[in-house]
Amino acid sequence: MATTNDIKNGAVLNLDGQLWNVIEFQHVKPGKGGAFVRTKMKNVMSGKVVDKTFNAGTKIDFANVDRREYTYLYAEADGYVFMDTSDYDQINVPATVVGDAKNFMLENQNVQMALHDGTPLYIELPASVILEVTYTEPGLQGDRSTGGTKPATVETGYEIQVPLFLENGTKVKVDTRDGSYLGRVS
Repeated sequence: MATTNDIKNGAVLNLDGQLWNVIEFQHVKPGKGGAFVRTKMKNVMSGKVVDKTFNAGTKIDFANVDRREYTYLYAEADGYVFMDTSDYDQINVPATVVGDAKNFMLENQNVQMALHDGTPLYIELPASVILEVTYTEPGLQGDRSTGGTKPATVETGYEIQVPLFLENGTKVKVDTRDGSYLGRVS
């Protein structure tokens, strides 16, 4: 059995039957009293973030989480189909597990998937992806220097805010964490 001394960023703990991902931790040794470990953890299923403090040396249960590379194949009515890049097995992942990642996934794109006992927990995308603008209103002459933005729909169907000078067919770099425009790609 592991103790709080083994906690690292990215570790997944099994607390009260729920899986928690350690976002950050800090070993604290005050001048008076016993040492303790302060953690910030995110619930793997719900996404809720909590702060929890453990006494140093307390026994905790680490969950066995396997992170593998998968290729996104296609969407179905009840979820999304991914293929394991190592053994070519296909897995159907429910839409609730995929979450907002669906806004940035293109067919045949590689993603990292975390699994616990064969059950998909969450999908990790790269920090940014390149998507093509499929529809946006044309910019007016003279609007190029104002620094304003307009809505644009990208090839996944997701809508982002882009500068006024962008046109249909332009490839843009999009941040997968918040859906913000990062720049044009030539």
